[in-house]
Amino acid sequence: MNVTTGKFATPNGSKFLQQLCKHFGHKREVSFTETEGTCAFDFGTAYMTADAEGLIVRFEYEDPALLERAHMVIDKHLARFAFREGFEAMHWDG
Repeated sequence: MNVTTGKFATPNGSKFLQQLCKHFGHKREVSFTETEGTCAFDFGTAYMTADAEGLIVRFEYEDPALLERAHMVIDKHLARFAFREGFEAMHWDG
């Protein structure tokens, strides 16, 4: 199993976590609270946590070739929700 972790410093981490989960929930299996969320994609699973300091996404995936796809799916959607904060991409560790 491969893991990549992204961080977004924002006071609205809970808001964005919930928006992502609600959005993905239209087509994917998700579960979430105000501070934790899980979303199952066909190429891996995103585990999200939020607090007053930001949003953290831990993405587990099988195939190393899917790293960019994992980053892109989170970044692309979060960019739509966090545009007022000038969001471009999470700070990914890998």
